[in-house]
Amino acid sequence: MRERAMIGVGREGPRGQLAEGRSAGGSSGERPGEMGEDRHPGRATTAGTGRPAGAVAPSAGPGARPAAPSAGPGARPAVSATRRGGPGVLCAEHAAWAVLASVEGLGPIGLVQLVNACGGAAAALAAAAGTGGETRVAEALGQRTGRGLAARIVAAAGHRARIAEAVQAAGLTVLTLDDGAYPDLLRSIELPPPVLFVAGHAAALSAATSVAVVGTRRPTDGGRAVAARLAGTIARTGAVVVSGLAAGIDGVAHAATLGVGGITVAVLGGGHASAITRRHRGLAERIVETGGAVVSEHAPATAPSRGTFPRRNRVISGLARATIVVEAGARSGALITAGWALEQGRECFVVPGPIDAPMSAGCLELLRAYPGQVRVVAGAAALVEDLGLDTGAGAAAGVGPGASPRETTHTRGSPAPAVGVPGPTAVLATLPAPVQAVARALVGGARTLDHAVAACDLTVPGTLAALTMLEDLGLVVAAYGRYRLSGELADLG
Repeated sequence: MRERAMIGVGREGPRGQLAEGRSAGGSSGERPGEMGEDRHPGRATTAGTGRPAGAVAPSAGPGARPAAPSAGPGARPAVSATRRGGPGVLCAEHAAWAVLASVEGLGPIGLVQLVNACGGAAAALAAAAGTGGETRVAEALGQRTGRGLAARIVAAAGHRARIAEAVQAAGLTVLTLDDGAYPDLLRSIELPPPVLFVAGHAAALSAATSVAVVGTRRPTDGGRAVAARLAGTIARTGAVVVSGLAAGIDGVAHAATLGVGGITVAVLGGGHASAITRRHRGLAERIVETGGAVVSEHAPATAPSRGTFPRRNRVISGLARATIVVEAGARSGALITAGWALEQGRECFVVPGPIDAPMSAGCLELLRAYPGQVRVVAGAAALVEDLGLDTGAGAAAGVGPGASPRETTHTRGSPAPAVGVPGPTAVLATLPAPVQAVARALVGGARTLDHAVAACDLTVPGTLAALTMLEDLGLVVAAYGRYRLSGELADLG
């Protein structure tokens, strides 16, 4: 279709980019078009038992780093089962899945085919490490690969202990398709990741209601403000906000959700050890500490690449019941996420903009190319109604510590209760104390970093971190070393 070729979305767009992309440093390991051969890659089970291949690992407790044991009653969302072998120790099958997922060029379909052919991930590694391992692996993969990939799998088998230890050291939970904690919404898509690496609370991936908010890495001031308002409004209904932890709209959506005490899930375009930028490292830690999760289908050391981001985008839309695009240029990656949402049968909304604004080009083209499928965001309250979100207890009380994603109870088609936009004072009250102090300094007239440091009696790094969060929330705009209030705090300036 002409429109799909133009904007790179729809049934052909995302799949083409996913199939043709390269994993970190090499081929994706899939033939063009191969990603769509099966509706679901086969479900691997422990050989001869029919049971799921491995046990569910724990996630961190409230306020803890990801490596902490599972939390007790009343804690934030967490997986209640434990890893076999005790906390912090991967069972053999999960460790094997993690090792195989680290192999450059071994894509999802090839990975599942290898595991199924060998009777389990641990059995596949044993075959690779044994006599004639390269030949046995190549035969299991059939025509999907040459000797190069088989040799890399054999090499990984030889270093399996070191690779598994790196995953354990990072405190990551490993989930496979057969684990009970694997999110059903993601499992139902055509190309579910066979392995997920999760920092934080895996239960956040299976929230009753989840909405993705995505957009350009170079938003306008207005775009930041709109993204913050929409994400905050969605979070106040009790829904989990999903995004990609990238600069721009993604970071704003995560930060705004945290700002109202909500739960958010970040999906990485690479491994946990390499895909989190320095700017968003603190944001990622807060996501985990407040009941959310940072998730990737890539092993920790996998570097982001051109091929990993389309795969990341399908996971973002796959974890959400609807995807909201706030601002997107004509070639924005957010359009790929929208395309996956449409292909996965999920709802897709866009924030329209001026016809001559570059950051509106992608949103307007989505509306033009998919009439009746892509819907307009007519405002925060209208979006809540269109999504059928619960505006009762969640909207009234917020989503504070100890809360969990709520069931959707609002009836679609009936008038939604009004969702109020909090005033500046209420917004300030939701911020962490150091960030609130910097914001109040700006309200008081501080306009530079030095002025803010002096007014708040904070360190320079601490003040910079607070200013960065305020920028991500769309509450502050920086230009040439000077800061001014924006969004919901603009009237205070």
